[in-house]
Amino acid sequence: MTQEELLPLLLKKDDRSFTLLYDNYAKSLYGIIFNLIKDKEEAEDVLQEVFVKIWKNIDTYNTSKGRLYTWMLNIARNTSIDKLRSKNFNNSQKNLSADNFVHLLDDNAKTINKIDAIGIKEFIKKLKPKCIQLIDLLFFKGYTQQEASEELEIPLGTVKTQNRNCMNELRLMINE
Repeated sequence: MTQEELLPLLLKKDDRSFTLLYDNYAKSLYGIIFNLIKDKEEAEDVLQEVFVKIWKNIDTYNTSKGRLYTWMLNIARNTSIDKLRSKNFNNSQKNLSADNFVHLLDDNAKTINKIDAIGIKEFIKKLKPKCIQLIDLLFFKGYTQQEASEELEIPLGTVKTQNRNCMNELRLMINE
């Protein structure tokens, strides 16, 4: 089902639209969430929270500002970052045994494949190296613009400008 077909159903709060929404987008959103959270159970909880937010806030989505998937991706990313910064999450991560990390290698490989499956990685590879590095920090590693500025040792304003330019370049590539 296309975005144009799904959106009116979501706006009407049609019950089957939620199932369609979940079936169409859960795997790719989970891949983005897991890439940030790195914990299967926590990522599943965040995914559930993301779909609740999407359902409750669908009327705030504006088609003129971007695609539905991009809007949902931002909700997933921001919710994941909020989770990472939460005190409870940080405390729960302090005393993990090594056994908890054995599954991460397999899960991380699967997540990378999910990201590849939605085609984002191929587009990003075509960007300039500075864009690849910036997108990796901001979108796949969950850095804030301030943190990326510090990591790359460039001014915050430059990070914001480069991010905007890189996103525009990526948008043009995807829409070709």
